[in-house]
Amino acid sequence: MNYQSRIAKTSIFSILLLLVISFQNLKAQDGKALFQANCASCHAVNKVLTGPALAGIEERVPDKKLLHDWIRNNAKVLASGNKYFNDLKAAYNNTPMSTFEALSDADIDAILKYVSTPVKEEAKTTPTGGEGEEKGSDNSLLFGILSLILAVITLILLQVNSNLKKLSDDKEGVPAYEPVPFYRNKTYITLFMLVLFVIGGYYIIQGAIGLGRNKNYQPEQPIFYSHKVHAGTNQINCLYCHGGAQLGKQANIPSLNICMNCHMAINEYSDKSEKLYREDGTEVNGTAEIQKLYSYTGWDPKQRKYANEPKPIEWVRIHNLPDHVYFNHSQHVVAGKQACQTCHGEIQKENEVYQFADLSMGWCINCHRETKVQFTNNKFYSIYEKFHEQMKDSIKNKDGEMVANPHKLDSITVETIGGTECQKCHY
Repeated sequence: MNYQSRIAKTSIFSILLLLVISFQNLKAQDGKALFQANCASCHAVNKVLTGPALAGIEERVPDKKLLHDWIRNNAKVLASGNKYFNDLKAAYNNTPMSTFEALSDADIDAILKYVSTPVKEEAKTTPTGGEGEEKGSDNSLLFGILSLILAVITLILLQVNSNLKKLSDDKEGVPAYEPVPFYRNKTYITLFMLVLFVIGGYYIIQGAIGLGRNKNYQPEQPIFYSHKVHAGTNQINCLYCHGGAQLGKQANIPSLNICMNCHMAINEYSDKSEKLYREDGTEVNGTAEIQKLYSYTGWDPKQRKYANEPKPIEWVRIHNLPDHVYFNHSQHVVAGKQACQTCHGEIQKENEVYQFADLSMGWCINCHRETKVQFTNNKFYSIYEKFHEQMKDSIKNKDGEMVANPHKLDSITVETIGGTECQKCHY
């Protein structure tokens, strides 16, 4: 019986099985990735945003099945009269929570494990201990090391088996054959090629999927403009500078005269308690950055007039969708009632802007599948009479009597009104 062949086949199968399990775990059980894709627009782990902080949620709701039901279809749980969740909704201005029916039990458990792990809030760290993004745990290195160890053990066992067989043959007087060199051994070559094919194929696919995606892209701009100072500390509404987000397709970079509306009077940065830092940790002189603005606009603060020729600021574009994708800011901001933070993250806490979401097709479609349309007092959706009727508690029957609506819908998502049809975004 050829034990060497059997060991080789078993080892190859074991390595392939470990690799498949590893990649499946990375893909389906990555709690941080699932949290970012489904929860991060409204929740943080340790901070209250649109919704409550999720740290300790399993202690507050020990019933795991109830928690799963709430995440998948919160309207059903609310309708059952659950006091905790009804009080929770009232505490957050009765803001409806999105439903996540597509999430499996394993996905939800991965998210709950992630938010229950005692990690620092995801943010970008500055030298002063400011907030910043901290990398979550990644098991890919562990699985890679385990796969490598298993491969080495397999090779050692094969070599030991070969030596034992040679000793056995010598003892029994069986003529010995010249051993096949490692680089010509079909078993080793097959094992190496299969492992290379699986690992190489995985990274090629991931690289192809990631082409054109620039998540976390954070270029250095000609002028250090801090959204944290303007939108956070000074509470300047996003639409004051980015009026196009409410009125048209593009949000638009504000023109310099909008900046000068304030900076004709504000010519220095005087907040000593809020120092400015770049992402690499270097401190920024806020007053010097205002002077850069004056050099671009041609403004002379001493004469208080435009004394020099203005020149455009060459801002570096961060968010960029493919040419074949249609995206309208006003439809999302005005009709969809979406906050800027849904796509851009906590922009009011950022000194240097970066791309918060990957803006992939899957990311957009998941949002359309889960985001509920606000039909109430929204003229944009008045044409959908069918769905308005289906949301009523009671309707008239054939005899003109009011009866309970048998087809009542608790909510309408963007997908329900055609938000995932190809021609909505591609033209």
